[in-house]
Amino acid sequence: MVRGGELVVKISTKKGDRGETSLLGGKRVGKDDPRVAVNGDIDELNASVGAAAAFIKSEELKELLAAVQRDLFTIGANLSASGNGKDKPPELEKGSLQRLEKFIDDAERRLPPLKEFILPGGSTGGAMLHQTCAVARRAERNVVALSRTIAVDPTILVYLNRLSDMLFMAARVENDRAGAAREPWHRNKKP
Repeated sequence: MVRGGELVVKISTKKGDRGETSLLGGKRVGKDDPRVAVNGDIDELNASVGAAAAFIKSEELKELLAAVQRDLFTIGANLSASGNGKDKPPELEKGSLQRLEKFIDDAERRLPPLKEFILPGGSTGGAMLHQTCAVARRAERNVVALSRTIAVDPTILVYLNRLSDMLFMAARVENDRAGAAREPWHRNKKP
């Protein structure tokens, strides 16, 4: 809705009261449509990224996470396209994937190499990033499943795969900055 020359987003439209919602372009589908379900995963991931950012001290990492949140909105809009040819889904910016890869490469150079699996946790920020990584992996699995039934931009699949790697590395970076030692996983270790 436009009010006073500005776009205003109305929260309660009452159009979804019978279990339907609109895709990009206006097509109505059930709220149990796989595209809507996957968008819920992307929304949850975006919220988790925002929650993790609230505990991060590094401004550089906060800026990266804010860029990720913008990318996730783009991905959600892209996945909401009805595929009728009338709605052109938004695409990720060219530098989005490279931004994640650069962070991963830089973090790998700065951190000691991993020689064993580590248990998720550490500092509050590190633990939140590990949690967000798990949410990203679930979202990726569900987008892959969706791609088996409808066309999904392959860049989205690559981005989500790289995002989980970046979040894992970000957890390691945050824990390193906080001086939080990580517990290695030892198979068959008794408490």
